Amino acid sequence: MDYRSLFKKLNIQTSSQQSLKPRANVLGVGISAITMEEAISETDELLRRNSKGYICVTGVHGVMEAQDDAEFRRILNESFLTVPDGMPAVWVGRHQGFAVERVYGPDFMRDFCRFSVARGYRHFLYGGNDGVAESLKAALERMIPGLLVAGTYTPPFRPLNASELKELQSIVERTHPDVMWIGLSTPKQERFMAEYLHSLNVNVMVGVGAAFDIHTGRIKDAPQWIKNMGMQWLHRLAQERKRLWRRYLVNNPRFIWKICLQMSRSCFTSHSTAR
Repeated sequence: MDYRSLFKKLNIQTSSQQSLKPRANVLGVGISAITMEEAISETDELLRRNSKGYICVTGVHGVMEAQDDAEFRRILNESFLTVPDGMPAVWVGRHQGFAVERVYGPDFMRDFCRFSVARGYRHFLYGGNDGVAESLKAALERMIPGLLVAGTYTPPFRPLNASELKELQSIVERTHPDVMWIGLSTPKQERFMAEYLHSLNVNVMVGVGAAFDIHTGRIKDAPQWIKNMGMQWLHRLAQERKRLWRRYLVNNPRFIWKICLQMSRSCFTSHSTAR
């Protein structure tokens, strides 16, 4: 059975614009079973075909937001790719038999930007607080010689009004980027991509959230050993307690409970079928 048929059986919606990479079912969210190298290759192929698509970089927070919001779940499931930003999604995917590794947003942004230099792809940075996108442009250009960051835009902390959208469309038309990196946090960035992909002259949008603050040094990234243990959330919580305490201390236990239920139902179904 191909993965689209499987998703239909699981009531997970798919889109014809998706990558053909299979997806693991993580509480009804289709997480692409992919490696970093494959994510870069798939994105490159989308650009070389001159096609359009958006990429969601999703961990426990995104999966749990989708539990109570069917529209947001649809957005995640109709992406070109929804890559596993955290280790829990990777572990669930491996439990389901997929070869998958973490595609951490800041690392994907850095690695694809490095890859893009030889291709001549143009980039656009959308999001962050005042001055962050400009600082990120400077940081990336220092880190990656030859990188083409064609433009930046700092949006207001609300939906764009008609004049702001027209201004953004004009800037994007003038700078003609291939990839737009969105740093608005989840679920704002995913909603933005789904709404505006086809009204902006750009082929690929990627929601990378905290990558803007990490690459500009506003947030310290966790050591690799903490990431490998799946404990990066604790490192983030220590830095942004007031903003993130509810996300982690409510969502994480809820995720564990729900994923245990999903896995136990899967094991029971497999056992019943085998008998």
